[in-house]
Amino acid sequence: MTKETVLSNARIVLEDKIVEGSVLIRDGRIAAISEGKSDIGEDFEGDFLIPGLVELHTDHLEAHYSPRPGVRWNKTAAIQAHDAQIVTSGITTVFDCLRMGSDEDGGFEKGEMREMADAIQAAQREDRLRADHLIHLRCEVSSDNVLDHFQDFEKDPYVRLVSLMDHAPGQRQFQTMDQYVLYYQKKRGLSDEAFAQFVAKRQEESARYATPSRDAISKVCSERGITVASHDDATLIHVDEAIHYGVRLAEFPTSIDAAKASHAAGMSVLMGAPNIVRGKSHSGNIAARDLAELGVLDVLSSDYVPLSLLHAPFILADEVEGISLPQAIAMVTATPARTVSLSDRGRIAEGLRADIVRVRRDHGVPVTRSVWREGRRVA
Repeated sequence: MTKETVLSNARIVLEDKIVEGSVLIRDGRIAAISEGKSDIGEDFEGDFLIPGLVELHTDHLEAHYSPRPGVRWNKTAAIQAHDAQIVTSGITTVFDCLRMGSDEDGGFEKGEMREMADAIQAAQREDRLRADHLIHLRCEVSSDNVLDHFQDFEKDPYVRLVSLMDHAPGQRQFQTMDQYVLYYQKKRGLSDEAFAQFVAKRQEESARYATPSRDAISKVCSERGITVASHDDATLIHVDEAIHYGVRLAEFPTSIDAAKASHAAGMSVLMGAPNIVRGKSHSGNIAARDLAELGVLDVLSSDYVPLSLLHAPFILADEVEGISLPQAIAMVTATPARTVSLSDRGRIAEGLRADIVRVRRDHGVPVTRSVWREGRRVA
């Protein structure tokens, strides 16, 4: 039986403009878009109607699963709590980050993230979740066990994005030792001697494992059509390396030169939405707003605060000259969807999935009022 829903009197955010009108949803798809006032359907009262947000990089699930050092929560309960906050932030497609390989922050045992992925997929089958959940594997290539962990996912169709990371001292995010000292020596209370040994070990592991791991993982991704992301690129050499590995997404570049070169090479440059909301990076790297002003910011990620993905585009449209609201919304909808080859979502257009969010924003922080995924109201 055909099911239809009409959403009327909305400010509809298309990819290139905003129109006042209505959207007809039929059997989970957008069937028609019409301009003008209407007495039919759910009255949006002038609220914004935007595409469901597409989140490519969130560590939020990990925070629910391991809320304190050494604590592990029930996986299904953690996933449901994560999903609830994701959807009420307007996110209808989320790539849950699962950590491959141990690094300075510790990590998870082999098989633990495989169990988490199985729990996510079971929760979806049991209709426990409201967002569409896919998998982003965060691969710490300098780890001695990253390939062992990655092997658990080599045939998983939910894996649609893989990022190649190296958080060793002297690499990428930690080009200088100032931030590394703050992150690891002061937080861990290490003596100078113990810290020196720790640094030497991590640098030796990076030299030994990083390149072979990148080679092996990127080969599998190429064969399976999985999007590859670089992470924390700082130099033009890093960008050249990303090009070599077929990277399509440049996550969190740490220098303007690297961001410009990545964008020029056709990669989507991703920065954190919290960076936009706060006006600066939490780790002291470049400000995302600077990249927006230069025209080289393509995608935003909520990273560690889900609601920031909805908040940040409105800030960009308000405060950055040359960025309209449709352009800013595309950074969290159309562009991330295209980057990972999800052609069925991310825009308000006939024939696409009816992943839709009703947003009220008179001033300040926007409010999510309703969310539909594939035409089904989920919030």
